[in-house]
Amino acid sequence: MTQPAAAVHSFDLRVYYEDTDFSARVYHASYLRFLERARTEMLREAGIHQGALHQAEEPYFFVVRRMDIEWLKPAMMDDWLRVETRVASQRGPLLTLAQKICRDQEVLLTADVLVVSIKDNKPARLPEALAQRFAVYASTG
Repeated sequence: MTQPAAAVHSFDLRVYYEDTDFSARVYHASYLRFLERARTEMLREAGIHQGALHQAEEPYFFVVRRMDIEWLKPAMMDDWLRVETRVASQRGPLLTLAQKICRDQEVLLTADVLVVSIKDNKPARLPEALAQRFAVYASTG
């Protein structure tokens, strides 16, 4: 029996002048902000509010440890983009997210992002209740 595909979180955004370089193409560092916004909105949709985590009795933080990014095609000023995020793997304090940025059906960028949950200034496994909130976005195969 085939398992259902994991849900993919989608976040849409418009490219503004401030996101571009002199050629009206999106500046490479702007893509990092787009990816971060999408990850934050995925957490928010899963009921994980980073501000609340920081202020909890036992605060947790998420930090990016590594990003592997492949820029395939440029996005341009005024483009309407979609950032898709899914959980590729979750093990202990490590969460690997697969992200891509698309314009219509065209993939412009792919990124694998390794995120670490931190508690007391060191890597720490998320509480089970919190870890389960990622399940809807987890890969099944």
